[in-house]
Amino acid sequence: MLAIGVHGTSIRTSTTCTALLRELEQIWNDIGESEVDKDRMLMELERECLEVYRRKVDEAANTKARFHQTVAAKEAELATLMASLGEHDIHSPIKIDKRSSSLKEKLASITPLVEELKKRKDERLKQFDDVKNQIEKISGEIFGFHSVSNSLSITTVEDEQDLSHRRLNEYQTHLRTLQKEKSDRLQKVLQCVNEVHSLCSVLGLDFGQTVGDVHPSLHGTQVEQSTNISNSTLEGLEQTILKLKIERKTRIQKLKDVVAKLFELWNLMDSSKEDRNCFMGITSIVGMSESEITDRGVLSTEMIEKASAEVDRLTKLKASRMKELVFKKRSELEEICRLTHIEPDTSTAAEKAGALIDSGLVDPSELLANIEAQIVKVKDEALSRKEVTDRIDKWLSACEEENWLDEYNQDDNRYSAGRGAHINLKRAERARITVAKIPAMVDNLINKTLSWEDEKKTHFLYDGVRLVSILDDYKLARQQKEEEKRRHRDHKKMQDLLLNQKEAIYGSKPSPRKNNSFRKTNSYRANGNGSMPPTPRRNSLSGGTTSELLTPRSYSGRQNGYFKEMRRLSTAPLNFVAISKEDTISYASLCGSEPDSPPQV
Repeated sequence: MLAIGVHGTSIRTSTTCTALLRELEQIWNDIGESEVDKDRMLMELERECLEVYRRKVDEAANTKARFHQTVAAKEAELATLMASLGEHDIHSPIKIDKRSSSLKEKLASITPLVEELKKRKDERLKQFDDVKNQIEKISGEIFGFHSVSNSLSITTVEDEQDLSHRRLNEYQTHLRTLQKEKSDRLQKVLQCVNEVHSLCSVLGLDFGQTVGDVHPSLHGTQVEQSTNISNSTLEGLEQTILKLKIERKTRIQKLKDVVAKLFELWNLMDSSKEDRNCFMGITSIVGMSESEITDRGVLSTEMIEKASAEVDRLTKLKASRMKELVFKKRSELEEICRLTHIEPDTSTAAEKAGALIDSGLVDPSELLANIEAQIVKVKDEALSRKEVTDRIDKWLSACEEENWLDEYNQDDNRYSAGRGAHINLKRAERARITVAKIPAMVDNLINKTLSWEDEKKTHFLYDGVRLVSILDDYKLARQQKEEEKRRHRDHKKMQDLLLNQKEAIYGSKPSPRKNNSFRKTNSYRANGNGSMPPTPRRNSLSGGTTSELLTPRSYSGRQNGYFKEMRRLSTAPLNFVAISKEDTISYASLCGSEPDSPPQV
């Protein structure tokens, strides 16, 4: 098609040139030019035509060369773009059409592809820039901005030459790793900040200033300011937490010491509940561990100073009331000694202590400490005497039962069918069993006391009297009582014998006082619920002498004013010498041959 067009153009040009040459020859003939001039001018005309053709050919060659260069440049650019983007499959159709296509067709086919790849490159560069900006930001937060900017400036040139998906995936993977590390660090920073906040709350410190000293971003007020999560920030937070924990431990110990003094002074001064409630918040930390103390401001310097001021106030008040406290502690010592039957130390007696304090010869605090030491000593001694004192209590209880039984046996109406009589009968049976054990009980108590004395290398004193002496006197008094009872029984038998002889000679006559000679003024009564009746009072049948069983309580009634109210365990034997014959007959008719004989059922 192109050849036919060129051939047609050359025919038209040849026809036009022939017509022009004929017209030129006609003009030359009309002019009269010679043949030589005609040939010369034709030669010049051919030369000029040649130059025009040659110029056109050169221009066409130059145009072709430019097309070749443009196509080559486009191909090179295309290859560069494909290599940069990692697109290897898009270049194959161009190689196939390379031989059969003209330069303009090649250029027309390559240019759109290059433009498309340029758009892809721009989009890819935006993706890379976005990822790198995030990496740069997170890396700056983690490692510091200076080190990150230096590393990015080195890798920027290499990154622009490689914009492939593989490289983008590597950046995205690195970004996700940094994001996870940022999340972990942020979580750790938040935990540390929360712990600092809790410690500052307990210690009463300014939280904002504390974390602001570590890094301003930890307590920033600007919304766009991101939290710093670098290694230096984490190290600063950990060091701050360590310092705050040390400070907390120091303050807890200091506050516990102050609270201990407060309790001591409160107990000494008998402080009211209202005064103590003012410091309930700090006194509650005594039994807590460090992690359990979470109340706001409980370890603040203001709270510690307040408690210390209260200690100073109570200390001054204690000095003014020390004499009263000394007397109170002395009364406490005497009460403990009274309950444990131990003689108190006379060196700190109330009269002597008051005189010493008034004279200024003794520091009241030292005197108070001395009394407190005596209280501790008495308590320890009472604990070591407990086994013996328990046996003493059992013995005294048995003596009381013996005393009740003696009073019961002297009651004329003990066998009456009144209310509560059967209860008294049962108690009397139990009392006789208990009384039978008293001699063995006393012997065991003596042996136990002697063992205690051998162990402690000192005498066992009961209200100031040696217990062994009390027990020996009790055994002697008991023997005398038993001997006196035996004599009474013998005397009664003799009276009965004489009475029988008299009746055999003169006959018997009724006694006007038969049924009320020995009637007691107080009969047994059951208590309100029908249980154990009250212990009857004992009436002596004569004004004669009585034999007394000496127990620790009777001793204590003599030796110590505290025991004057205690009832002595004593019995009053019957004095039959002072009783008339008729009264003897009446008593014998009521009680049988022996007054101590059990009732006949």
